[in-house]
Amino acid sequence: MVLTHFDAEGRAHMVDVSDKAVTSRIAVAEAHVKMSPETLEMVQQGSAKKGDVLGVARLAGIMAAKRTPDLIPLCHPLPITKVAVELEADADLPGIRIAATVKTTGQTGVEMEALTAASVAGLTVYDMLKAVDKAMEIGGLRVLLKDGGKSGRYEAL
Repeated sequence: MVLTHFDAEGRAHMVDVSDKAVTSRIAVAEAHVKMSPETLEMVQQGSAKKGDVLGVARLAGIMAAKRTPDLIPLCHPLPITKVAVELEADADLPGIRIAATVKTTGQTGVEMEALTAASVAGLTVYDMLKAVDKAMEIGGLRVLLKDGGKSGRYEAL
């Protein structure tokens, strides 16, 4: 297996995508934030002192997807055409499940943008609730779906 972010001498470099076809691309990533049942209840009732936890986390995830090349050194700036961040309370976790979907029409995929959106949404949930639940855990960050481009479709099992 060849790692594309390294040149022949083993130095990191940005991959040249200029010869790649422009195609429709999509990626979906997920993460979750585990918390105490009491903290989850606070989120569901909308009584967190910092305000609308899920609304702020959704916006943070959207903004993060658009800033991914500023955070991940070798990511290409892309013309993102859609970012959707869904946050859902899950009493069985207990906590919040996060799904981030990113679309573009371009020469490289948007997996990093979807992962960044999901992770920053989780970090924002933590930030907004840390005063009442410092034991929260952010986890499960992974790509669920990637489609478009030469490598085709990937779906997590």
